[in-house]
Amino acid sequence: MALWITDSDPIELRPNATDDDLQAIIRAVYRQVLGNAHVMESERLASAESYFKNGDITVRGFVRAVAQSDRYRALFFDNSYAYRYIELNFKHLLGRAPQDQTEIAEHVQLYSSQGYEAEIDSYLNSEEYQLNFGENIVPYYRGGATIVGGKNVGFNRTFTLMRGYATSDGGTPAKLISDVAGNLPTKIKSLTCGSGAASNRGKRFRIAITKASFGPRVTQSNTTFEVAYSQLSQKIQNIQKTGGKILSITEVA
Repeated sequence: MALWITDSDPIELRPNATDDDLQAIIRAVYRQVLGNAHVMESERLASAESYFKNGDITVRGFVRAVAQSDRYRALFFDNSYAYRYIELNFKHLLGRAPQDQTEIAEHVQLYSSQGYEAEIDSYLNSEEYQLNFGENIVPYYRGGATIVGGKNVGFNRTFTLMRGYATSDGGTPAKLISDVAGNLPTKIKSLTCGSGAASNRGKRFRIAITKASFGPRVTQSNTTFEVAYSQLSQKIQNIQKTGGKILSITEVA
């Protein structure tokens, strides 16, 4: 099993989609927005699904309906502290972790002053959402490639939140509160499954990066590294310190 989820293949609504295609998108939205929580038949949003299948709302509209539903609110708002709730909104709706305390504080203030729906809308109406997902792509975890305008410190934070489709986001405390509040680096931790540890220590990972060279002219060069798990965190830090941008991180052994 991988240490984290690398970038997914985007699931997109295309012209002339079949009923099977539409059902696949509906399932993908539930899985992404509800953080892998099981959805019983009685909890499905029948009206929103119908609007989507009839073309009355886009994928983004259906994402909005799920994120503003009583189910989402019960799972992630009613039983969570503000930091965890906002942390999960970033994960579910933008496919990344919050980058710094400023982002967290902005959303805490927004929720406090304008309420639940305005907080959800702020992600879905953002330029970042539109640039990455538009109207017809299901949001997905953007953990394995550099995010335009993002900070390199966001890699480890995003990886900390993305623990695989075998895990659910419900009922867990905030994972990044200390690191984000203190502007500290986030350490990569090995993944555990069930009662036994699924150790990554014997595995190797390939890191693809791009780096600018400055001379008579500025050039970009791509490089790859293969490192053991024990070297992974330090290698990422070294790349960040020397100005490299990570394109992807994949498990090779």
